[in-house]
Amino acid sequence: MSALDVSGAATAETFRIRGVYFESCNCEAICPCRTIGGVRGGRSTYGVCYGVLGWLIEEGHIRGSEVSGLGAALVYRYDDDEPGSPWTLSLHVDERGDDTQREELAAVLLGELGGPHVALLPWIRKEAHLVGVHASRIELTPDGEGHHLRVGPEISVRASRAFETSEAVACIVPGYDRHGYELVAEENVVSDGPFAWELSGNCGYTSTFDYRGV
Repeated sequence: MSALDVSGAATAETFRIRGVYFESCNCEAICPCRTIGGVRGGRSTYGVCYGVLGWLIEEGHIRGSEVSGLGAALVYRYDDDEPGSPWTLSLHVDERGDDTQREELAAVLLGELGGPHVALLPWIRKEAHLVGVHASRIELTPDGEGHHLRVGPEISVRASRAFETSEAVACIVPGYDRHGYELVAEENVVSDGPFAWELSGNCGYTSTFDYRGV
């Protein structure tokens, strides 16, 4: 695995992607990494966190390349007790895009083009080990109160039921300033290189996102 080098903050290029965000990890709902009623959380439920993050770009351009309608997914793992809690990750970009569209989308989500919010994402601001970037069939569709994310034949994540809470819940990936909904996952199944698990009853989350370069 090669280290994802994000140490020298790149000059942000012109881009904007916005749409639907959906994730599920092995933590119990409400995931401890969320803000709950405006209060920041802490360690993951079990000390080691692994899961899948998904984006559907409803409207987007990156350095003149139109990326509306494309999806992306990130599979990851980290250990709270490992110094710096570095992320190990694989990125999947939508096979429906051409080479340029996929490369540009990967550049945004791996922090290569900067951007004020992207720079805050945990796999960008921490040490990260990139397993690979893959062109995959990606589908993110509504399912009940949540979504169903499919990435090729290797990944299926479904969370259709909202977790009942009266508190406002937010997640760093779409942004703590954006309201979202905690979910309970019926399925989080991954068989993707070094990542493999089958989960049910764990946490999920959905919101909108809006990432910009300057």
